[in-house]
Amino acid sequence: MSDRVEEFRSRILERKPLRLKGGGSKDFYGGPLRGEVLDTRGYSGIIGYEPTELVITARAGTPLAEIESALAARRQVLACEPPHFGAATIGGAVAAGLSGPRRAVAGSVRDYVLGVKLMDGEGRELIFGGQVMKNVAGFDVSRLIAGSLGTLGLILEVSLKVLPLPLAEATLRFELPQDRALDAMNRWAGQPVPLAATCWQGDVLTLRLCGAQAAITAACEKLGGERVADSEAANFWAALREQSNAFFAGPDTRGPLWRLSLPSVTPPLELPGPQLIEWGGAQRWLRGAVDAASLREIAAKAGGHAALFRGGDKTGGVFAPLSPALMEVHRRLKQSFDPYGVFNPGRLYPEF
Repeated sequence: MSDRVEEFRSRILERKPLRLKGGGSKDFYGGPLRGEVLDTRGYSGIIGYEPTELVITARAGTPLAEIESALAARRQVLACEPPHFGAATIGGAVAAGLSGPRRAVAGSVRDYVLGVKLMDGEGRELIFGGQVMKNVAGFDVSRLIAGSLGTLGLILEVSLKVLPLPLAEATLRFELPQDRALDAMNRWAGQPVPLAATCWQGDVLTLRLCGAQAAITAACEKLGGERVADSEAANFWAALREQSNAFFAGPDTRGPLWRLSLPSVTPPLELPGPQLIEWGGAQRWLRGAVDAASLREIAAKAGGHAALFRGGDKTGGVFAPLSPALMEVHRRLKQSFDPYGVFNPGRLYPEF
């Protein structure tokens, strides 16, 4: 594998723009793709896995499916449920920073990153964090890499915290309009209920419970609703995670897909298109062509932001504009890690 690392270094030191690519499953996400492809898939393999310590370490090009298979053999999981969207790699999953239905209760990809080995724009191998939870003194660079879309450097290795597979699971379904569904999700989130995921769409609220069997049984009796068969429930949550259900991938879904991140208590918003709501109301998906400035103003007034997730016109920027102070922080970070602008130029913000 040392030959691959030297190959990466040689390409980086040419100081030409590079498009970092694993499985390419998230090429749709972020700004336009620019630069020559630097493929990480040949740099793969699980380096270390300590089930008793709940830590796994792998090279960036390792398929996400391989990681999950190794964990499943020991009844463990990546609790944040990062989506695959195809042949995802663990490096790409961390770089994208996307999380699945369980994110609202389990945390995000960033919360599970213990350490990374990174190659910067000078070809240096930098190590941040480690393989234990209490390893941070000062600025936690390893978690900064999560969601940076490869703009700060090439991930070589990553160490992640994993969790045991839940002992029991149940899915309930309720017929509720949006306002009542949002109220219910926020009310249940403040109660001793083993919530693991929520999804509202088309006046139907679907709720997943995970934990000890006794807790699941008690919660089902308390909440009511219609119990969904286990096989149907598994397919439902997998389709939501991978955005392969009718809302995301149906015949009438060729328009842009917007992602709104809002406080969970935000009331229903009058938006020009069909919506799907996750994370207790904190993540809301909107399908259709809308005015970006108007949508972002609506989201900002509610205390959140909006991003163009798939499709649409990216010339106005994919992510919500940053304040001048935050943009300056981003510029300084980019300058420190990638002074020659090699990595994924324009993928996060057009300015770098």
